[in-house]
Order: sequence, then structure tokens, then C-alpha cells
Amino acid sequence: MARIVGVHGIRQSMTSKTQLTEDWSRALNRGLSEVGRPELSAGALELPHWTGLLARGATHLGSEEDPFDASVPLSEEEADFVAMALEDVVRQEDLARVQQLGLQTLGPPQLWPARLTRLVMAFDRRFPRGGGKLFVRAMREVRLYLYEPDLAARVRALVTEAFDASISVVLGHSLGSVIAYDLLRRGEIAPERAAVRTLVTCGSPLAIPSVRRGLNIADGEPLKLPGDVAWINVFDPADFITGGTGLSAFSPEITDAEVSNGVGDPHSAFRYLRTTPVALTIADGSR
Repeated sequence: MARIVGVHGIRQSMTSKTQLTEDWSRALNRGLSEVGRPELSAGALELPHWTGLLARGATHLGSEEDPFDASVPLSEEEADFVAMALEDVVRQEDLARVQQLGLQTLGPPQLWPARLTRLVMAFDRRFPRGGGKLFVRAMREVRLYLYEPDLAARVRALVTEAFDASISVVLGHSLGSVIAYDLLRRGEIAPERAAVRTLVTCGSPLAIPSVRRGLNIADGEPLKLPGDVAWINVFDPADFITGGTGLSAFSPEITDAEVSNGVGDPHSAFRYLRTTPVALTIADGSR
């Protein structure tokens, strides 16, 4: 079975590499068991804990106060990016409906410019149960990676340390899928260091044009990977971070696998990791 580098997503600053590895391994093993495949061997999963680097001003890993919490006001740059990302994914009929309504309070008024409030209200019509607020928080963290190049380089360098010649699969969830893709497309994993054959992305925001633009990918430009790397993208249409869509429309080389993670938290890493498409790809270790 393949050895794997996992790249975790948002909101992991209060956990640890050890805990994340245990949790991801448990979820992956559940999926493998359900498809009748052997569980991961000891040490099969490398899961660098990069998230502490995203704390504003942080130069080391560790528990930090969450800089993306709802109590932390959005900067002008954050509000603009989140609004553009929402404009990419809200349905026009929902936005038109919201325009007819009075603004609702989504939090302290100073945190929610009117433009953003309307977009969040429109987004909630498609993704209820607070999807809009969760999207705002997630996109703030995504933006920090996209528009702080020195910080992003440190994140990629930390993830790169997890690779060795036995690694053949990269598995990224949420913002981790963006980081994994960015790392591979830049060629920062030398072929002699690891023979990566497969990229698996789960709950990826790469379907959102504003996110791709943050990677300097022009509208209409396909998502590409160097070499002969197979790309499997797993998504739940109810997942608010994906905008409800897969990635195959952005490249003929990407294979989408649609799953249903339930109503509680369709973006959950652990629900994605235990799905059949992830299990089969991990078990095969290659195309």
C-alpha cells in the first residue's frame, strides 16, 4: 500500500500532529475496512501540522488565538476577497431575493459591511445552517495563504519536509488541497525525493474562481499538474466550501467523485476521508 502525505485544512490550530495523524488514520482505516482492504500500516501516513504558521505574526508552531474567529474584525482586504468569493458561488436568484429584504444582523455590525451581509444572506439560502458564516471564516484563512507569499512559502517548506522516496500519494482537505496542488504544480517536490503518482483532494475550494486567481491562474486556464500525476477530487454537493461543485470542469485530467457526507457537517475532513473513493485510491496507491 502507498505511503501518504496528508495536508490538513482550516481550523486546526488547537490540535497537534500526533492527534491529527491518529484521527486521519482512524477515518482512512474505516473507509478501507468498508471496501474490504487492509488498514494502513504503521507510519504509512505523514501529516505535517502547518496550521500554526497561519496565525498572524507567528514564526513557530503552537497553539495561538484564532485570528479568524468571528470576534476578530475583517480587514478591508479580507472583506473584499470574501465578497468576491461569495459572488463567485451565490445564485443570482438568491441574491435578487435578498436585495428585496432588509439586512439581517449576522454579527456585530462593524464586522459585516452591507455588501458582505447581503452576499452571506444569499449564500445561506443555498447552504443553510450557518453556511455563510462558515464560508467567511474559511475564506479569511484561505486568503492569508494566497496573499502572503512568504508565509505560504514557509507552509510549503514545512509540508515538503514530510516527503521521502516512499511517498506516492498526496491527500489534501479544504485549504490543504490548495496547498498540495500549489506545492506540486510548482515542482517543489523533486522527482528523486518522492515519486508522487496520485493527488487526492477533498472538499476543495479550487472550484472558486477567486481562489484560483489567488494562485495566479487566469479565468479559463486549466488546472494542471506536472508529470504523470493522477488527480482524484472528492466533493459533496452540500459542502459550502466547494460551492457545491467538483473540479473536472477545470481540467480533463481531473476525475471527480461525488459523495454524500450527511447533513451535520458535509465539509468534515473525517467524513471525506472515510468515503469509498478515498479508500479505493489509497488502497491502490496509483492509477
